[in-house]
Formats: sequence, structure tokens, C-alpha cells
Amino acid sequence: MNLDSLPDLRADALARIAGAQDLDALKAVDVAVLGRKAPITALNQGLGRLEPDARKAAGALLNETRGALTQALADRREVLAAEEHRQRLEAERLDLGETIGSSLPGHAHLISQTTEALEDIFLGMGFQVFHGPEVETDWYNFEALNFPPAHPARTMHDTFHLNLGEAESVLLRTHTSPMQIRVMQSMKPPIYAVMPGRCYRRDTPDARHLPTFHQIEALVIDRGISLGHLAGTIEAFTTAYFGRPIEARLRPGYFPFTEPSAEFEISCPFCPKPGAGCRVCSQSGWIELGGCGMVHPNVLRAGGIDPEEWTGFAWGFGIDRLAMNRHDIDDLRHFLDNDIRLLRQF
Repeated sequence: MNLDSLPDLRADALARIAGAQDLDALKAVDVAVLGRKAPITALNQGLGRLEPDARKAAGALLNETRGALTQALADRREVLAAEEHRQRLEAERLDLGETIGSSLPGHAHLISQTTEALEDIFLGMGFQVFHGPEVETDWYNFEALNFPPAHPARTMHDTFHLNLGEAESVLLRTHTSPMQIRVMQSMKPPIYAVMPGRCYRRDTPDARHLPTFHQIEALVIDRGISLGHLAGTIEAFTTAYFGRPIEARLRPGYFPFTEPSAEFEISCPFCPKPGAGCRVCSQSGWIELGGCGMVHPNVLRAGGIDPEEWTGFAWGFGIDRLAMNRHDIDDLRHFLDNDIRLLRQF
């Protein structure tokens, strides 16, 4: 048996795999390069005619080639499947912001564009997207998230209360975390969900804070979930959003609804040199995107989930800050100015 033709067969097969433009074409290529009538299969069938030592060497070479082709097929199949999924989502997408019959120019605001981009990333990662109410009860916004009455952590949320029902029982949500409870109550694990939305706090506007801001909450509940899954998921989504790996860190923090908890920070892109500090990052060299951690057992119980069987992680990241850092906008207040010079850039 002559294996001199094997390198050419391998190169031709890899070229055909790379050239497949859809999953049906790739299936045909799979049959052609690894099927029963494929040249490499014929070579494999001839191994029995070789001496033992020659058979061993030739078998190893054929197995390595077959393994390389199998991996190339799997990689191409993943790429084509993702592209078909993207095209299907695009074809089924409804533009609810479009005004029928209007000739007025305009486009989605940068925050809306960023929200849509984040939703697309997480949909591609297998998450579901949920939206919830901006007016919440104290139970969903605080108590179910392990903030008992008079808990000191409530002072971290300078809250807009509404004159509805009992005093301080209804409010404008201070974070998207109440959706953790609503999602857990609405479906059984495993849960892979993201929940974007607008939030409200009585903050004084500055370069990094607004009284009205946007968050995207993530919640994963499954068996065997650990901090390693949390860190890996954050790395995957930030790389997809920023288009490159970024310098980031998890710094120990405290949130009543997660334990252990951490704050996720990225290096400040506005510093004159890395880590130098500037007005935007309060001279720290880092910008906080949000908080994260393992879901507290009390929160799982509030959502009707047994913490002895299930574990999970959650995070809430600022959409405004993600847009700010990706597009080199050094002040969150620019998003509210309606300055046409800024709006035209996006």
C-alpha cells in the first residue's frame, strides 16, 4: 500500500471542508472525505496487507489524518450552524421601533444598539432574554434578594418610592436583580437567562453615575455551577462584545444576594497610560462594570428552588458603562444630551 498520496488527499479534503458554504454542502463533503467510498477509507482497508511494523506506522498516520479531518469538519459545522442561526434570527426579527409610513430620519440610540448587541451575544451563547417591570414591590427589589427590613445594604440603594399602597412598599426598581426572582418563579432549572432594563436611583449625575441607567442581569441555575463557570462566562461575553480580550479583574465585594461576591472591573481606557488614573476612573485606573457572585441560598429559596440540589451565579452589569468603554465616551451624561454631533457617530 502506497501512502505517498495521503498529504495531497488531506490537503484536498481540508480545502473542500473550508469551502463548504452551508450545512448541507458540508454533509456531502463529510461523506466524500470520510465515507465508505472515500480514498482515505480505501487506504485504511489496505492496512491488513502490510507487515506488522509497517501496518503500525501506516495506521498511526491514517488515524492522525482522519482525526484532523474530523476536527476540521466539527469546527466548520459549528461556524456554519452559528451563521445559519444568525441569519434566521435576522430574518425573524421585528423592528418595533419602526414608524410605518414615516419618512422621518433617525436610528436607534447607542444605548438601544448596545442592548441589542448584548442580547444577540447571549442568545448565541444559549441564554434566553426576559424583560420585567420597572415599577417593583419592596419584596421583589429587596426582601426576596436577602435584604431584610432595615438591612444596612439598603442604604447602598437611594430609592425612588412611589405613593402607592403601604408606605415604601412600591418603588422604581434600583437594579435588574428582581428579575432573578421572577424568572426563577416562572420556570424550572436549568436556567440560563439575561434580563436587560432601565433602573433608577437618586444619584447625583457625574461622569460615571446617572439617576436613570441601564443594566443587564444574568442568571444561571444548574447542577454543579461554580465560580469558574462565572469567570469563564464573563470572559466569553466581554471578549465577544469588545472584540478582543480585555484586561479585567474580579475584586472581592459584598452583595446580600450573592455569596461569595465580587465586583467586575476593566482597565480604564481613558487613562493617559495604563493604570495612571484619570477623572473618569476616579484616579484608580479601573472602571467597575458591575457586581457578580454565586446566588445566595436564601435567594434560591425565595425563587422556589432547592439550594441543596441547584447552584448558580448572577451578575448585573451597566449597559451604559459597557457602551461608554467600547466607544471611548468619557462621560455618561453625554448619553442624555441629545447632541447631534455625538448621535450621528452611532
